[in-house]
This record gives sequence, structure tokens and C-alpha cells, in this order.
Amino acid sequence: MRDRVYSEEQAHIVDFAFSAEVTAVFPDMIRRSVPGYETIIPMTGLIAARQLGLQGKGVDLGCSLGATTQAILAQNPAPAVRVIGIDNSSPMIEGAVDANLDNRATFVLMDILDADTDAYLVDADVIVLNFVLQFCEPSARAALLKRIRSLMAPDGLVILSEKVRDADPGTHSFYDETHLAWKRANGYSELEVNQKRTALENVMIVDTEAEHRSRLAEAGFHGVTQWYKCLNWASFIARPQPQ
Repeated sequence: MRDRVYSEEQAHIVDFAFSAEVTAVFPDMIRRSVPGYETIIPMTGLIAARQLGLQGKGVDLGCSLGATTQAILAQNPAPAVRVIGIDNSSPMIEGAVDANLDNRATFVLMDILDADTDAYLVDADVIVLNFVLQFCEPSARAALLKRIRSLMAPDGLVILSEKVRDADPGTHSFYDETHLAWKRANGYSELEVNQKRTALENVMIVDTEAEHRSRLAEAGFHGVTQWYKCLNWASFIARPQPQ
């Protein structure tokens, strides 16, 4: 379905949420909103699939409709491999379950910040956070990464994709303006661009690349590598111990 969530002028714009309305158009919304999304997801799947080997466990935190989970399993046919997708949006989890055709995938309705997720993180060989940390309270981000580091397999891998803020105001302005122009080129009207931006102001708080690297290092990760960057969108890999 075509994303028209913000196509009509709204008298009062509420904070963005992963509601049933958003879920229904989410594939179109994210494809037209995130530069490089159609590269990041399949490449994330490829990187994670190689790490899982013949019987590894992956966890897709903030899985939404399960695109990353499906990308991982599509690249790894091993019967013993399993991937667990976790999200706190009921419509997203319902959609992921309905769309899933692979019995190696499990989808769980749960807030990734809750301690109850610990049971799923234990000994995970790959943990993916694709465009998720930016929607978590900034004060909770370091603690989440520390939990992940303490619970996952010691030779595992974390893949973290985020919108990033450039430390240089001029560069950030260029990236931001180019991103908005790209959204307009993808068919979003000026009204849609502005209303969605307003809806996201209070719920999507982005960090600089340096802040991501520092937080990962403080959590105990080593060898943080930025493997992808397009404008103000980036993806990193990190490991809980040196290779």
C-alpha cells in the first residue's frame, strides 16, 4: 500500500507511533524515507547469515514486519538456524507473523528495553538493531547495549543501523536538506515531509557517529566498523571481543 499517512493536513500532529495505520504502509514508507534501505537490509541479512553458520541463533531487535529476519534466513538455508524477532508494536508483530513463511523464525511481542528480553539474548550469535536505537530513550541506550554485550555469545556480532547526526553543523545541514529533497523526489509532498518531520521530533533522537562508537566501546564492544554510509544514514558492526 502507498504511504499516505501524512498526505492530508492535520490540525494537531501527534507523536509518530508504529500504529496499525503505519504498519499497513510501512514497506513503502521506509523504502521512500531511508536512503539505502534496500541495500542495508539484504546486506545485513548476508552479514548475519554468514555469522550464524549451521546452527546459530540471531535476534532481530525492533524487528517491525520482520524484513531483516527474512533477509537473514533467505541467505542461510541451514535447518538448525533460528532467528527471533522482537518488537513492542502489536500491529507490527501481527504483520510479521502473517508474512512469515519460514518456521525457523519466531516473533515476540515485547519491549526490547524490558529485562524479559534477556532470555532471548543469551548466547545469541548475531543481534541486529536496524533503525531502532534512535527510537529508544537516550538515557536507556547505553544500558541496552551493555545488556546485549553481557548476554550474547562472546564471539558474536552486533549490527547497528541508525540515522546519524554529523558533528559539523554545515555538513549535517547538507545531509539533512539532501535527504528531504530525496523524499520529495520519491513522491512525498511538502506537506507530507513537514508533517512527518514534526511527528518525529520528540520520538526519534539521533546521535553522532562518534557517540555511537563511544557508547559501543563503553559497553565492551571492540573493533567497531562502519560498513555503510549514505548521507545521514549509517550501519556499524561490532563484536564483544577482539578477533
